[in-house]
Amino acid sequence: MTTNLSRRSLLALGAGLGMGVGASTMLGGSALAKAPKLATQTPYWHRFELGDAEVTVVSDGPLPLGDPSGTFTGVPKEEVKKMLSDNFLNPDNVVLEQNSPVVNTGDKLILFDTGMGTSKAFGPTTGQQQKNLAAAGIKASDIDAVVCSHAHIDHIGGLVGADDKPLFPNAQVYIAQSDFDFWTDEGKLGSPLKDFILHARKNLMPVRDRIVFIKDNQEFLPGVTALSAPGHTVGHTIFMVSSKGKSFCFLGDLSHHAVLLLEKPRMEFSYDSDPKQAANSRVKMLDMLAAQKIPVMSYHFAWPGFGHVAKNGDGFRYYPEPMNMQL
Repeated sequence: MTTNLSRRSLLALGAGLGMGVGASTMLGGSALAKAPKLATQTPYWHRFELGDAEVTVVSDGPLPLGDPSGTFTGVPKEEVKKMLSDNFLNPDNVVLEQNSPVVNTGDKLILFDTGMGTSKAFGPTTGQQQKNLAAAGIKASDIDAVVCSHAHIDHIGGLVGADDKPLFPNAQVYIAQSDFDFWTDEGKLGSPLKDFILHARKNLMPVRDRIVFIKDNQEFLPGVTALSAPGHTVGHTIFMVSSKGKSFCFLGDLSHHAVLLLEKPRMEFSYDSDPKQAANSRVKMLDMLAAQKIPVMSYHFAWPGFGHVAKNGDGFRYYPEPMNMQL
């Protein structure tokens, strides 16, 4: 007897046999083994175009703050935890990112903020910037400019290595003079700010001869304009980055959290030098960015920190930009 099985019949037969022994025998081999777990992550860098410029975001790694109750204040702690839970975030451990854009203008290679460096004050997950720069194909020696939003430990900590030598040997460093003066003041070593002062001095003093002080509304590099936003620190600065009619604003620490400090921008943050002034700067700048629909690049928002802010009642809402990998 001759049997003529159509392709459809074979598929139906295979479905009926399922994953049983008959199916495996019919296919002429044993059942396939399970794939091994890989235990790896995607690269911690992301690249996109901005006009004629190329922007590469590199991470210094997650920065856990722990329980939000003592850090985000001015709002009942139960309300803070509910805001986190309602947004599917851990209400008992706030974790920030550290996103640094590297802007290649064609003439200059500009890095914004440098992460924690060798300090493990916030745990072992930080200090990854140098590794991720290398993974993205960027040599530290090719960086022409390092732009610092302020002199806090997680923004200037990667200027020098464990040997106290500059990690960006050919770069000029840009920062507001008021911030430099405040955080390198030896007179504060006897205060609660001691650890921040020591870390700032460790990183800023070895590059003192290459520091350029910047001023409000100054275009100090082609396409990069400083906008003073004090309160988080005395000289905290954000930056408008532009190329061929396209722009984004690097927020530094204007807002540490895309939910808490946007939904309630008057909420206070314990690491602010002047919480009231910081809230005023936050509302003023976010109002401007939302009204003009200017994209933002946030140092501490969820990776890679690029998106938009829009008005939402008395606060704001953050809309992440899709990660388009096609250049």
